[in-house]
Amino acid sequence: MARRTPCVGGNWKMNTRSADAAALARAVVADASSDVEVVVFPPAVYLQEVHEVVSGSSVALGGQDVSEQADGAWTGQVSAGMLADVGCTHVLVGHSERRHGLGEPDSLLNAKVRTALEAGLSVMLCIGETLAEREGGTTSDVVLKQVREGLAGVPIESLAALTIAYEPVWAIGTGLTASPKDAQEVHALVRETVGSLYDVPSADALRILYGGSVKPSNAAELFSQEDIDGGLIGGASLDAEQFKAIVDAAGRSCV
Repeated sequence: MARRTPCVGGNWKMNTRSADAAALARAVVADASSDVEVVVFPPAVYLQEVHEVVSGSSVALGGQDVSEQADGAWTGQVSAGMLADVGCTHVLVGHSERRHGLGEPDSLLNAKVRTALEAGLSVMLCIGETLAEREGGTTSDVVLKQVREGLAGVPIESLAALTIAYEPVWAIGTGLTASPKDAQEVHALVRETVGSLYDVPSADALRILYGGSVKPSNAAELFSQEDIDGGLIGGASLDAEQFKAIVDAAGRSCV
């Protein structure tokens, strides 16, 4: 099995103000681990300010979203080139708050994935089912459709710049968390699907993260599962001590 470097992303969502963002970034840099890739995703208006803090450190910077358009008359959107210009190396695509909250379809998310990869950004593609879909027994169908359609047209050589984050929608910000067993089953299914789309070595090298109410108290057990390579963290990423504990858990526990 490939040795996959653990990754923990901190999605700050629509939180912080200028001083808070800089202070949080300084705390994350001070606590960064050499064994774990750490990426922070601040609000777009603070990307340049946070870049000044993380520049030269091991902490990477990402945007929370990206336009599928290169540039032009697209009021309010942020292009991949703009993200790179302010120091981003990563970007989130398909977070549930955009996929389900704003109704972004797989076709649009796929366009965003390809545009970002072509611009040289590393992409964290978010997937996950709603509570109704889980209770209806369609988790596998939903997740695999999101993987297949999200990766459509992505060449195998671009997989090295791609991470998948499985975030069951019903567990995001609710305090509910998928059991380690349930999370592992979905992660293994995602890896198997990527193997069928590309090849087994590429799937084995792909990092798949778990997101959904990850806390210091449950991080180690989740991250110890064979196919879970870290986490995409929401609320707990706004607390530097909690975030550090989760990063430390990834460094100790990821297989």
